Amino acid sequence: MSGPRPRWQWRLLDAAAVPVERPGSPVFLARFEAEQWLGEHWRALAGQGVRTAVLQHDGADTGPPLDLAAG
Repeated sequence: MSGPRPRWQWRLLDAAAVPVERPGSPVFLARFEAEQWLGEHWRALAGQGVRTAVLQHDGADTGPPLDLAAG
């Protein structure tokens, strides 16, 4: 029996570093899928007020915030 699968998700923040609820990030089973999703959607997210995105693995930040406004 296998254990729980890793979960990857983006924490999306506005210009004041407040979490953005909508749009939200889907949950991914692979880091590559999460990174690919952000690569495909960052312009739309920035247009909806998201300024930074932080990749999380099982709820823990995994790196520095990515600035979506810089594009």
